Amino acid sequence: MPRKRASKKQRALEILVRLKQEYPDAVCSLDYETPVQLMVATILSAQCTDERVNLVTPELFRCFPDAAAIAQADLAEIEALVKSTGFFRNKSKNIQGACRRIMAEFDGEVPPRMEDLLTLPGVARKTANVVLAHAFGINAGVTVDTHVKRLTNRLGLTQESDPIKIERDLIKLLPQPDWENWSIRLIYHGRAVCNARKPACDRCMLADLCPSSGLDRGAIAPRFDTAIDTASDTASDTASVAIAPSMPISTQVSSGTGAQPQPKSKKSQKA
Repeated sequence: MPRKRASKKQRALEILVRLKQEYPDAVCSLDYETPVQLMVATILSAQCTDERVNLVTPELFRCFPDAAAIAQADLAEIEALVKSTGFFRNKSKNIQGACRRIMAEFDGEVPPRMEDLLTLPGVARKTANVVLAHAFGINAGVTVDTHVKRLTNRLGLTQESDPIKIERDLIKLLPQPDWENWSIRLIYHGRAVCNARKPACDRCMLADLCPSSGLDRGAIAPRFDTAIDTASDTASDTASVAIAPSMPISTQVSSGTGAQPQPKSKKSQKA
């Protein structure tokens, strides 16, 4: 008897399980020691590789280690240090503006709330999600960068091109404790296998679930049935925090649960 075609949520959960198996140690690839350093590094990563950012930030953070130092710095000095990351004038202005607001409005500490983070210059939902998840252990949303946008479309999990709408779709499909880990693992997979120009579908462990590969058979033969059942139960339990289409995404989820905060001092593993 032929298998019943899997729903989009079933496919998403099976993809999640396989990504966990393939990339069990996936972590944020930016180097940082404090929440403000993570915020700065994430702002710098726009239109730039994490590897390049990690080459720039050691000297930047040696000269300006915290929000107070960045807020008081000569803007030209910041620009000189981050020039190689591209769009350096705008990034420098936003970094200093964010740190000045942190000093003025949040007692010198990065605020652990989505709505507060979104008031900082240069901080949109991508940066806010990264900071909340990795600095504070709060899964407030799904980080959508270029890899996540490309792969979720290829995998047929969304037809949207706007990151906010993609995030809304993914929140409906995934258990909240895995929102940020989903993004990190997709980024790893995008770098290692699902290349933008020439995806290696012949060696992709998601090929049978991916409409873009030509191998999608429509039905799932789960590798890990227990894990799928558990993930499905968790997804149902967290369905209530999904973002309502009629409400602004920035006001829906101000705090999440499930992620474990990263140590304040870390050295990342590279993909």
